[in-house]
Amino acid sequence: MATDRLTIYCDAKFPVPVTDDLVRAAAPHRVILASRPSASNLVSAGPDPRLTDADVALGQPDPKQVMESQRIRWVHVTSAGYTRYDRDDFKAALRARGAFFTNSSAVYQEPCAEHCLAMMLAMARRLPQCVADQQATRPWNAAEHRIRCRLLTGQTGVILGYGSIARRLVELLRPLGMNIICVRRKASGDEGVTVVTEAELDKVLLTADHVVSTLPETERTVGLFNAARFDAMPEGATFYNIGRGTTVDQAALLDALRSGRLGGAYLDVTNPEPLSPDHPLWTAPNCYITPHTAGGHHDEFERLARHFLDNLRRFERGEALADRIV
Repeated sequence: MATDRLTIYCDAKFPVPVTDDLVRAAAPHRVILASRPSASNLVSAGPDPRLTDADVALGQPDPKQVMESQRIRWVHVTSAGYTRYDRDDFKAALRARGAFFTNSSAVYQEPCAEHCLAMMLAMARRLPQCVADQQATRPWNAAEHRIRCRLLTGQTGVILGYGSIARRLVELLRPLGMNIICVRRKASGDEGVTVVTEAELDKVLLTADHVVSTLPETERTVGLFNAARFDAMPEGATFYNIGRGTTVDQAALLDALRSGRLGGAYLDVTNPEPLSPDHPLWTAPNCYITPHTAGGHHDEFERLARHFLDNLRRFERGEALADRIV
């Protein structure tokens, strides 16, 4: 399908070389830059009069302004999560004018899955504890660490959500011989892994050595991990969150860690972000925090731009868009 010359609005705060390459590679289409770029993938840039001239929006454009525009034919967000756009009225507005909405899951599935795998291996092999020894009095606690190390082989991992990040994590974990159970709203039957519905969540938590949340923030997921669910997990189980911090009742998580019932927690996301230096999660027993870095990688911005440009070529040809939501 031939596509007329488009005006592409970009509010992503890319490094200058990436922006320059994007402008060149998008030709013959015109790229206009936001008057105030988005500070991060987690923050909307807010309304911008320049968006009114756009046929395509790249970055984190203001949802209300997108809905009101009759010109925008395609919105591509520079994140895997899209909570602020995950609304019936937003999706309906795009569908009503035949517009598309895509995200950048393909960019973040690998780093997020690898990050979670690193967390799981680090806990199993007691790497944090050995680092703490090295930074303190450097005792040679070989016997203690050896006897308390664990193998992932034969253990059970419960993964909440079955988007692109969870699917890649399953691929990474499968060769380790883990028993993997994924929890999703509706099972399709062709996942290639054991899948149960949300109605069975509490049942499968009883069997979990590892519980991984990749969940977005929605009305259904806020506070999903509460005291009852932490209590349902076997003593010594480990909890990981690479989804959204709002899905966890952090007071309940603190209680589970302090009581020793929970073996540990690895958190890449918290509520709020950034987490204040005096927040008790920083010093909770066996709680390890990374500052929302699971998706980070050395060529993140370049890959975001390439992903958009690949989709732009598909858009020009009238082909199916990658990572399409609407």
